[in-house]
Amino acid sequence: MNDDRKQKINDHIQRDPFARFLGARVEIPKPGCSRVTLTVTDDMVNFHGSTHGGVIFALGDMAFAAASNSHGQTAVALNVGINFLKATRAGDRLIAEAVEQTASGPIALYDITVTDGRTGELVAKSQDLVYRKKEWFVPDTGSSSA
Repeated sequence: MNDDRKQKINDHIQRDPFARFLGARVEIPKPGCSRVTLTVTDDMVNFHGSTHGGVIFALGDMAFAAASNSHGQTAVALNVGINFLKATRAGDRLIAEAVEQTASGPIALYDITVTDGRTGELVAKSQDLVYRKKEWFVPDTGSSSA
């Protein structure tokens, strides 16, 4: 993938208004992979004082979306199943990483981990399925698969 195309894909993914709203930082180290970081604020906790499960889910989902769309092809979630493994609190820095495991035709499988940036402990884990539409938001001009 050439640098210009890679930059256009990154620019498109960086326009996510929800990620901006939460203060999340999205990185795409290579196609099929992403890393999203977020510092939990006081507004992101539940009535127990723990990070709201919806925030953790959203962080993993942002990583999933970035990784699955990092090829420049429109990808939409088919299934997301998450396991919450450790509570976190306001002030904690969470890191979600998504890695493409397999892609067969229009379906692809991703592993997503959410870890505590301070301790490295696993906060949540999910395996997610995506459907790749026959639609490119940044066309792959060097391939006949577009």
